[in-house]
Amino acid sequence: MTTLQALARNPWARGLFVLASLVAALLALWWRGPEWDTVYHAFDFVRWRWVVVGVVLNLLSVLARALSWNVTIHQALPPPLPRFMQVFSAFGVGLLGNAVLPARAGELARVAVLRRHLPSRPGTSATLLGTVFSHRLFDLFPIALLVAYVVATAKMPHWAVTGLVILGLVGLALLTVAIFGARRAGAHGAPTHGQRAVVRLLAMARQGLAVLRTPAAAVAAILLQTVGWVLQLLAVWAITAAFDLDVPLPAAALVLLLMNVATVFPLWPGNVGLLQAAVALPLAQYGVPYGTGFAYGLVLQAVEMSVGVGVGVVMLAREGLSFASLKRMEEQEETSAEDVLEEVEDSADADYDEAAERELVIRARSRR
Repeated sequence: MTTLQALARNPWARGLFVLASLVAALLALWWRGPEWDTVYHAFDFVRWRWVVVGVVLNLLSVLARALSWNVTIHQALPPPLPRFMQVFSAFGVGLLGNAVLPARAGELARVAVLRRHLPSRPGTSATLLGTVFSHRLFDLFPIALLVAYVVATAKMPHWAVTGLVILGLVGLALLTVAIFGARRAGAHGAPTHGQRAVVRLLAMARQGLAVLRTPAAAVAAILLQTVGWVLQLLAVWAITAAFDLDVPLPAAALVLLLMNVATVFPLWPGNVGLLQAAVALPLAQYGVPYGTGFAYGLVLQAVEMSVGVGVGVVMLAREGLSFASLKRMEEQEETSAEDVLEEVEDSADADYDEAAERELVIRARSRR
């Protein structure tokens, strides 16, 4: 285990990092924050019925995403299959875990909760981790549609356009390097340490993609994920109606995209402050005062958090679990996930050896 991994596991180090990040955020808000009087009075004329509509739409979005994961699981596991309510319960606990545990640990928590309802058999954890990977991968399709819609229709600040272009180019470059790096390692014998890490990720990706056995199931899962994103977009637009911002749907799409970018790396709980700035700055392109946009971001995040945490708490109680037991289960599942990745790495190394042996045979035959 490296020093970095040891620090990541140390609760004191995690706590100090979160505290330092939070202090930095508070200093930034104090230095370059909004006019708090404007933020306060932005709530004077909020139409709360639209906030309720936003909550309902977010709940429907969670339901659609859980259905998508259910399709993935039913293609991956042999009978007996879990009931949808068990899948939804695990998904809800995962939402709670992502909200209150560091590093999006809710993904492991939902695997741990669902595994309690399945027969004990080898490979279950690996398969469920594969379904989580696939389920997250299906987000790429609606995200691509959202990015295309925003670029084509929304008033984007220059920094946002530049950031999206750079992010896309870096992602494409890393994917290209990973694929060609893995192929080169296979063609030249044993992989180096860096190539082995790439192989682990690619092998895990293959395992995740392999859980869907039929194209129809993949299409159904992607459509359900897309429905979830559309419902979330409508929820964001409903909150703009609550503040009477009078902005078009492309503005809500821009907000949804940038708020997801702002929460990719959870530096402190909820990234409060950072998310509101990411929401308020682009809304200024539509004539919304920065303070009003900041207040809108606070309500938007509260709606998102209330749905995730609310559903998670209810499902945690349904499972008869406490938050402390959820944390223990997440740690146990993290250890299990590392074991799975080690097995994947060993399998990948064996594939490399076999590929290198085939290459040697082919070269030997060509010389004859």
